[in-house]
Amino acid sequence: MAKETMGKTFFVAFALCVVCSVLVSAAAVVLKPTQVANKLEDKKKNILYAAGLYEEGAEVAALFEQIEARVVELQSGQYMDDIDPGTFDFVRAAKDDELGAAIDAAQDRAGIKRRSRFIPVYLVRKRGEVDKVVLPLYGKGLWSTLYGFLALDRDDLTTIRSLVYYQHGETPGLGGEVDNPAWKALWNGKQAFDADGNISIQVMRGAVDPSSPMASSQVDGLSGATITSRGVHDMLHYWLSDEGYGPYLKRLRSEGGMS
Repeated sequence: MAKETMGKTFFVAFALCVVCSVLVSAAAVVLKPTQVANKLEDKKKNILYAAGLYEEGAEVAALFEQIEARVVELQSGQYMDDIDPGTFDFVRAAKDDELGAAIDAAQDRAGIKRRSRFIPVYLVRKRGEVDKVVLPLYGKGLWSTLYGFLALDRDDLTTIRSLVYYQHGETPGLGGEVDNPAWKALWNGKQAFDADGNISIQVMRGAVDPSSPMASSQVDGLSGATITSRGVHDMLHYWLSDEGYGPYLKRLRSEGGMS
C-alpha cells in the first residue's frame, strides 16, 4: 500500500511539472511579441530623452517622428541604407564573424573586446533641419556593461547635450548614480573635442574646478564610484575615437551637413 501511494505521489508530481512546463512555455511564446514591443518602446523613450524630446504622457510614436534612424559603417563613416536600423541589433552583431570585429586590446578602452562593424545613429530634426545627433555607446563599469546614448549638437558635433544610460548593473547610490538627474544635467554644454579636434571630455576624480581653463570639457566624477567614473570616461574616449564614431563625425564635418 505504501509503495502504491509513493508511486501515485511521484506520478502526480511528474504530471504537475509537465503541465507547469507547458504553461510556462506557452506563456513565454504568447508574451514574447509584447515583450519585444515593450523593449522597443523603452529604447525609443531613452533616445527621446537623450534628444531632449521626451514628454511624460505623450505618445512615444508621435514624438519619435522627429527622429530619423540611419545605420553607419563605423570604419568609413558612411550610411548603409540596405540595413534596417529598426531591427538591427549591434550588440548581437558584435559576436558575428561577418558583422563584428575583434578590438585590439591596446585600443579597447571601453573593455568590450568586440564591436559591430555597423551601428544605428539617430538624427533629431527640428523644423525640418537636423538639430542633434544621438549616438549609442557602451562599455564596462565596475560590475556591469553600461549601455547609453550620447547626444551632440548638429552645429559643431562637439557640444554635448546629454548622456543617458538605459541599462547597467552598477551599485545603487554609487556607480548607479549615472541615473541621477543632477549628474546627468552636468553634461549639457560640455565639449567633447577641443579646437584641434582632439577628444577633450573628461570625467574627473572629484569635482570640477570652475576656474580651470578645461572646465568646459570636465564633468564631476561619481562620489565613491571611481571605477564606474573611469568606465564612463574611457567608453566616451573609445566611441569618439577613430575606432568608434570618429570617421562618421569627420565625414559630417567635412560635408558641412547631415545628409
